Amino acid sequence: MPNENSASYPVDQVNRVKRRHDRGFYDVATVHALLDSGTLCHVAYVIDGQPYCTPTLYWREQSRLYWHGSSASRMLRNLGTGEPACLTVTHLDSLVLARCGFNHSADYRSVMAFGHARLVSDPAEKERALVMMVDRFFPGRTAQLRQSTQQEIKATAVLVMDIERASAKIRAKGVADDDEDYELPIYAERIPVNMVLGAPEPCAHLLPGVERPGNLTFYRAGGRLEDAVSEAYKAAYEGGNGADDDGGGRCASMTT
Repeated sequence: MPNENSASYPVDQVNRVKRRHDRGFYDVATVHALLDSGTLCHVAYVIDGQPYCTPTLYWREQSRLYWHGSSASRMLRNLGTGEPACLTVTHLDSLVLARCGFNHSADYRSVMAFGHARLVSDPAEKERALVMMVDRFFPGRTAQLRQSTQQEIKATAVLVMDIERASAKIRAKGVADDDEDYELPIYAERIPVNMVLGAPEPCAHLLPGVERPGNLTFYRAGGRLEDAVSEAYKAAYEGGNGADDDGGGRCASMTT
């Protein structure tokens, strides 16, 4: 885990990008920006020799990652005591069609974060985490909702993991054939990929006069999901609620 003055995560045999070193990045700004523009992660762990990988929503605060789930879930029951875990996030930017099968590829931005997960057991920390579970994506929304019941809070568990090591891997090369293959009469292209928001679909059971609140304006029809999520993250944490202000990094320049 980097200290307050560190610009990069420590690199060792665990997080070092083994192949294509030029695509590996360890600086805090790039790693955090990729995390903050994502919504869904995959958490990998081992239970009694059996590997598992669970998809879930997550959020970051400084060099800590949080995610939640059912208190009865296998992942949360087994990771809550400080077990090693790996959390990954991937942004797919394009599909790449080359002139040979070997050079077919994809442009992407990804992060692997390593650490030891523990269950959030302190009531105050858990209460705050459950607020940010919502407000990280929809700033200020918790204050607009009915209060969660004790049963709902009990049924929800939260895990936290200090990022001990992390690496980002980015491909933004498009078509990259062997030089001699450019002379072949074979079609090649790059297909950009974006996750774009559709028009909101209000619940059919809304009471008369209930309008869409202004704090959802980040989520605009036609906008990119990762842009909305990044904007929401900055708005949720502005004012010093625990997140740093290192967003941007290389992820902004790698979008399609």
